[in-house]
Amino acid sequence: MYLDGRAAVVTGSSRGIGRAIALALAREGADVLVNYSGREAEAGLVVEEIRSLGRRAAAFRADVAKPEEAQSMVAAALENFGRLDILVNNAGITRDNLIPRIKEEDWDAVLSVNLKGAFNCLKAAVRPMLKARWGRIINITSVVGVTGNPGQVNYAASKAGLIGLTKSAARELGSRSITVNAVAPGFIVTEMTGALPEEAKNSMLAGIPLGRLGNPGEVAALVVFLAGEAASYITGQVVMVDGGMAM
Repeated sequence: MYLDGRAAVVTGSSRGIGRAIALALAREGADVLVNYSGREAEAGLVVEEIRSLGRRAAAFRADVAKPEEAQSMVAAALENFGRLDILVNNAGITRDNLIPRIKEEDWDAVLSVNLKGAFNCLKAAVRPMLKARWGRIINITSVVGVTGNPGQVNYAASKAGLIGLTKSAARELGSRSITVNAVAPGFIVTEMTGALPEEAKNSMLAGIPLGRLGNPGEVAALVVFLAGEAASYITGQVVMVDGGMAM
Protein backbone atom coordinates (compact mmCIF):
# COMPACT_ATOMS: atom_id res chain seq x y z
CA MET A 1 0.00 0.00 0.00
CA TYR A 2 1.15 3.54 -0.84
CA LEU A 3 0.93 4.79 2.78
CA ASP A 4 1.52 1.55 4.68
CA GLY A 5 2.78 2.21 8.19
CA ARG A 6 1.98 5.92 8.15
CA ALA A 7 -0.23 7.74 10.64
CA ALA A 8 -2.37 10.77 9.86
CA VAL A 9 -4.50 13.45 11.47
CA VAL A 10 -7.30 14.86 9.32
CA THR A 11 -9.09 17.84 10.83
CA GLY A 12 -12.78 18.30 10.20
CA SER A 13 -13.12 14.75 8.93
CA SER A 14 -16.56 13.67 10.14
CA ARG A 15 -18.16 14.53 6.79
CA GLY A 16 -17.65 15.92 3.29
CA ILE A 17 -14.18 16.39 1.89
CA GLY A 18 -12.51 15.59 5.23
CA ARG A 19 -14.31 12.28 5.50
CA ALA A 20 -13.32 11.35 1.94
CA ILE A 21 -9.69 12.19 2.71
CA ALA A 22 -9.63 10.15 5.92
CA LEU A 23 -11.05 7.10 4.16
CA ALA A 24 -8.76 7.46 1.14
CA LEU A 25 -5.68 7.62 3.37
CA ALA A 26 -6.87 4.51 5.22
CA ARG A 27 -7.43 2.60 1.98
CA GLU A 28 -3.77 3.22 1.17
CA GLY A 29 -2.62 1.85 4.53
CA ALA A 30 -2.56 4.83 6.91
CA ASP A 31 -3.90 4.87 10.45
CA VAL A 32 -6.10 7.94 10.92
CA LEU A 33 -7.18 10.18 13.77
CA VAL A 34 -10.60 11.56 12.85
CA ASN A 35 -11.10 15.07 14.20
CA TYR A 36 -14.49 16.64 14.71
CA SER A 37 -15.95 19.64 16.50
CA GLY A 38 -19.64 18.88 16.89
CA ARG A 39 -20.62 15.77 14.92
CA GLU A 40 -19.60 12.96 17.24
CA ALA A 41 -21.91 10.33 15.72
CA GLU A 42 -20.69 10.99 12.18
CA ALA A 43 -17.06 10.87 13.34
CA GLY A 44 -17.73 7.52 14.97
CA LEU A 45 -19.05 6.14 11.69
CA VAL A 46 -15.89 7.24 9.89
CA VAL A 47 -13.80 5.50 12.54
CA GLU A 48 -15.81 2.30 12.02
CA GLU A 49 -15.28 2.47 8.26
CA ILE A 50 -11.54 2.93 8.69
CA ARG A 51 -11.32 0.00 11.09
CA SER A 52 -13.26 -2.14 8.62
CA LEU A 53 -10.39 -1.49 6.19
CA GLY A 54 -7.98 -3.06 8.67
CA ARG A 55 -6.44 0.19 9.86
CA ARG A 56 -6.31 1.76 13.30
CA ALA A 57 -8.53 4.77 13.91
CA ALA A 58 -9.79 6.99 16.70
CA ALA A 59 -12.09 10.00 16.91
CA PHE A 60 -11.00 13.12 18.76
CA ARG A 61 -13.07 16.19 19.51
CA ALA A 62 -11.09 19.41 19.22
CA ASP A 63 -11.71 23.02 18.32
CA VAL A 64 -8.60 23.65 16.22
CA ALA A 65 -8.89 27.41 16.82
CA LYS A 66 -7.75 26.73 20.40
CA PRO A 67 -4.00 25.94 20.57
CA GLU A 68 -4.29 23.69 23.61
CA GLU A 69 -6.93 21.53 21.90
CA ALA A 70 -4.82 21.22 18.74
CA GLN A 71 -1.90 20.12 20.91
CA SER A 72 -4.08 17.57 22.71
CA MET A 73 -5.23 16.19 19.36
CA VAL A 74 -1.67 15.63 18.18
CA ALA A 75 -0.82 14.03 21.52
CA ALA A 76 -3.78 11.67 21.07
CA ALA A 77 -2.49 10.65 17.63
CA LEU A 78 0.93 9.88 19.07
CA GLU A 79 -0.64 7.93 21.92
CA ASN A 80 -2.85 5.88 19.58
CA PHE A 81 -0.40 5.28 16.74
CA GLY A 82 3.07 5.94 18.16
CA ARG A 83 3.85 8.39 15.37
CA LEU A 84 2.48 11.20 13.22
CA ASP A 85 3.52 11.42 9.58
CA ILE A 86 0.68 13.26 7.84
CA LEU A 87 -1.37 16.29 8.83
CA VAL A 88 -4.30 17.39 6.67
CA ASN A 89 -5.68 20.78 7.69
CA ASN A 90 -9.21 20.51 6.37
CA ALA A 91 -11.38 22.03 9.13
CA GLY A 92 -13.17 25.15 7.98
CA ILE A 93 -16.31 27.22 8.41
CA THR A 94 -18.15 29.93 6.48
CA ARG A 95 -20.00 33.02 7.62
CA ASP A 96 -20.92 34.50 4.25
CA ASN A 97 -22.28 37.99 3.78
CA LEU A 98 -21.70 41.18 1.83
CA ILE A 99 -19.01 43.48 3.24
CA PRO A 100 -21.32 46.03 4.91
CA ARG A 101 -23.19 43.21 6.68
CA ILE A 102 -20.29 41.14 7.96
CA LYS A 103 -20.16 41.28 11.74
CA GLU A 104 -16.84 41.45 13.52
CA GLU A 105 -17.53 38.13 15.21
CA ASP A 106 -18.16 36.49 11.82
CA TRP A 107 -14.83 37.74 10.51
CA ASP A 108 -13.04 36.58 13.65
CA ALA A 109 -14.70 33.15 13.70
CA VAL A 110 -13.77 32.33 10.09
CA LEU A 111 -10.16 33.50 10.42
CA SER A 112 -9.79 31.71 13.78
CA VAL A 113 -10.88 28.30 12.51
CA ASN A 114 -9.69 28.37 8.91
CA LEU A 115 -6.32 30.07 9.29
CA LYS A 116 -5.30 30.19 12.95
CA GLY A 117 -6.62 26.64 13.37
CA ALA A 118 -4.38 25.36 10.59
CA PHE A 119 -1.39 27.10 12.17
CA ASN A 120 -2.20 25.66 15.60
CA CYS A 121 -2.29 22.13 14.19
CA LEU A 122 0.83 22.65 12.08
CA LYS A 123 2.77 23.98 15.07
CA ALA A 124 1.76 20.98 17.20
CA ALA A 125 2.42 18.40 14.47
CA VAL A 126 5.81 19.76 13.43
CA ARG A 127 7.56 18.63 16.62
CA PRO A 128 7.25 14.86 16.03
CA MET A 129 7.86 15.36 12.30
CA LEU A 130 11.10 17.24 12.98
CA LYS A 131 12.28 14.41 15.24
CA ALA A 132 11.46 11.86 12.54
CA ARG A 133 12.94 14.06 9.79
CA TRP A 134 9.92 13.25 7.62
CA GLY A 135 6.45 14.66 7.28
CA ARG A 136 3.63 15.66 4.97
CA ILE A 137 1.46 18.70 5.71
CA ILE A 138 -1.43 19.34 3.34
CA ASN A 139 -3.60 22.41 3.76
CA ILE A 140 -7.05 22.44 2.17
CA THR A 141 -7.47 25.95 0.83
CA SER A 142 -10.02 26.95 -1.84
CA VAL A 143 -10.24 28.28 -5.35
CA VAL A 144 -11.73 31.46 -3.86
CA GLY A 145 -8.46 32.04 -2.00
CA VAL A 146 -6.99 32.66 -5.44
CA THR A 147 -9.87 34.20 -7.38
CA GLY A 148 -11.90 35.89 -4.62
CA ASN A 149 -15.68 35.64 -4.44
CA PRO A 150 -18.42 38.21 -3.71
CA GLY A 151 -19.99 37.72 -0.30
CA GLN A 152 -17.04 35.73 1.01
CA VAL A 153 -14.34 38.25 1.89
CA ASN A 154 -13.70 36.59 5.26
CA TYR A 155 -13.61 33.06 3.84
CA ALA A 156 -11.49 34.07 0.83
CA ALA A 157 -9.06 35.96 3.09
CA SER A 158 -8.67 32.94 5.35
CA LYS A 159 -8.03 30.64 2.40
CA ALA A 160 -5.58 33.06 0.79
CA GLY A 161 -3.81 33.21 4.14
CA LEU A 162 -3.47 29.43 4.06
CA ILE A 163 -1.56 29.76 0.79
CA GLY A 164 0.94 32.13 2.41
CA LEU A 165 1.21 29.80 5.40
CA THR A 166 1.87 26.88 3.07
CA LYS A 167 4.66 28.57 1.14
CA SER A 168 6.41 29.97 4.19
CA ALA A 169 6.23 26.67 6.10
CA ALA A 170 7.51 24.80 3.04
CA ARG A 171 10.61 27.00 2.97
CA GLU A 172 11.18 26.62 6.69
CA LEU A 173 10.69 22.84 6.93
CA GLY A 174 12.06 21.54 3.65
CA SER A 175 15.56 20.83 4.99
CA ARG A 176 14.02 18.22 7.33
CA SER A 177 12.22 16.36 4.52
CA ILE A 178 8.87 17.81 5.56
CA THR A 179 6.81 18.93 2.59
CA VAL A 180 3.98 21.44 2.85
CA ASN A 181 1.46 21.81 0.05
CA ALA A 182 -2.02 23.22 -0.46
CA VAL A 183 -4.96 21.71 -2.32
CA ALA A 184 -7.52 24.18 -3.64
CA PRO A 185 -10.91 22.60 -4.37
CA GLY A 186 -13.38 24.37 -6.61
CA PHE A 187 -17.10 23.65 -6.38
CA ILE A 188 -17.35 20.18 -4.87
CA VAL A 189 -20.57 18.24 -4.19
CA THR A 190 -21.06 18.57 -0.42
CA GLU A 191 -23.85 19.50 1.97
CA MET A 192 -23.03 23.17 1.38
CA THR A 193 -23.30 23.05 -2.42
CA GLY A 194 -26.32 20.75 -2.18
CA ALA A 195 -28.24 23.50 -0.40
CA LEU A 196 -27.63 26.05 -3.15
CA PRO A 197 -30.54 27.05 -5.42
CA GLU A 198 -30.49 25.69 -8.96
CA GLU A 199 -29.88 29.15 -10.40
CA ALA A 200 -26.68 29.48 -8.37
CA LYS A 201 -25.50 26.00 -9.38
CA ASN A 202 -26.11 26.74 -13.05
CA SER A 203 -24.13 29.96 -12.74
CA MET A 204 -21.24 28.02 -11.22
CA LEU A 205 -21.33 25.37 -13.93
CA ALA A 206 -21.12 28.02 -16.63
CA GLY A 207 -17.67 28.96 -15.37
CA ILE A 208 -16.29 25.41 -15.17
CA PRO A 209 -14.73 24.11 -18.42
CA LEU A 210 -15.40 20.48 -17.45
CA GLY A 211 -19.09 21.37 -17.07
CA ARG A 212 -19.73 19.63 -13.74
CA LEU A 213 -19.15 19.91 -10.02
CA GLY A 214 -16.36 17.85 -8.51
CA ASN A 215 -16.75 15.14 -5.89
CA PRO A 216 -14.88 14.75 -2.59
CA GLY A 217 -13.06 11.65 -3.81
CA GLU A 218 -11.32 13.69 -6.50
CA VAL A 219 -9.88 15.99 -3.85
CA ALA A 220 -8.94 13.03 -1.65
CA ALA A 221 -7.02 11.33 -4.47
CA LEU A 222 -4.68 14.32 -4.77
CA VAL A 223 -4.18 14.48 -1.00
CA VAL A 224 -3.20 10.79 -0.96
CA PHE A 225 -0.62 11.39 -3.67
CA LEU A 226 0.89 14.39 -1.87
CA ALA A 227 1.03 12.38 1.37
CA GLY A 228 3.34 9.71 0.00
CA GLU A 229 6.86 9.14 -1.28
CA ALA A 230 5.97 9.77 -4.91
CA ALA A 231 5.46 13.45 -4.03
CA SER A 232 8.75 13.80 -2.15
CA TYR A 233 10.04 16.55 -4.47
CA ILE A 234 6.86 18.64 -4.39
CA THR A 235 6.57 21.35 -1.78
CA GLY A 236 5.19 24.88 -1.45
CA GLN A 237 2.68 24.27 -4.21
CA VAL A 238 -1.01 25.12 -4.60
CA VAL A 239 -2.79 22.53 -6.71
CA MET A 240 -6.27 23.30 -8.02
CA VAL A 241 -8.99 20.66 -8.12
CA ASP A 242 -11.57 22.84 -9.83
CA GLY A 243 -12.43 21.49 -13.27
CA GLY A 244 -10.43 24.30 -14.87
CA MET A 245 -12.43 27.07 -13.23
CA ALA A 246 -9.48 29.23 -12.16
CA MET A 247 -7.02 28.65 -15.00
